[in-house]
Amino acid sequence: MTGRKLKNLLYEQVARIGKAASSPKRLELIEVLSQGEKSVEQLAAATDISVKLASAHLKELKSARLAEARREGKNVYYRLVDARVADMWVMLRQLAEERLLELQAAMKEMVSHPQELAPVGGKELLAQAKRGDVIVIDVRPEAEYQTAHLPHARSIPLAELKARLGEIPKGKPVVAYCRGPFCLMAIEAVDLLAKKGITAVRLEDGVAEWRARGLPLANDL
Repeated sequence: MTGRKLKNLLYEQVARIGKAASSPKRLELIEVLSQGEKSVEQLAAATDISVKLASAHLKELKSARLAEARREGKNVYYRLVDARVADMWVMLRQLAEERLLELQAAMKEMVSHPQELAPVGGKELLAQAKRGDVIVIDVRPEAEYQTAHLPHARSIPLAELKARLGEIPKGKPVVAYCRGPFCLMAIEAVDLLAKKGITAVRLEDGVAEWRARGLPLANDL
């Protein structure tokens, strides 16, 4: 093989990763898989596409060695092959946020009230949560919380939040988080809590962003 053919082959192989990540829905699937293993049906529901289309996208991720599958009875489950795939998603999203004005505008649409964003994060938030100065709640599904969550966070899935308001200590500010900056669950949680007279803000980071920053996670499998 000539030097040029070899170089072409090298770039072609790396381009397989870029091709697999070139679909908006496959990026969303990577984000959801960053939360832990899920069945094809769960992934289809989470990304609002058909099971058939989800399977096709997942096969592309598997072909690029970004995801792997296992079968359990009639169900097929997918997971990321490595935490670095989640890191890739975080870095790609952060680069897009920095460079693309259209994305910046869309993000501002999500954050109509900047005061609803958590003013602190990282180690400072950890210290506040450990002292009990703030209550951190994870509003993702329970299974995602069990896979990995922020230290000192309590699992109160969004679907259960209204019925479990009594579990939140009175007079304590709440910080809610979900799957990351593009996730709407924490926004809905903050809105619900505010309507109930509870001071609440949203943490943009999810477990993937937290891990990418080198911060500790609980139950990180």
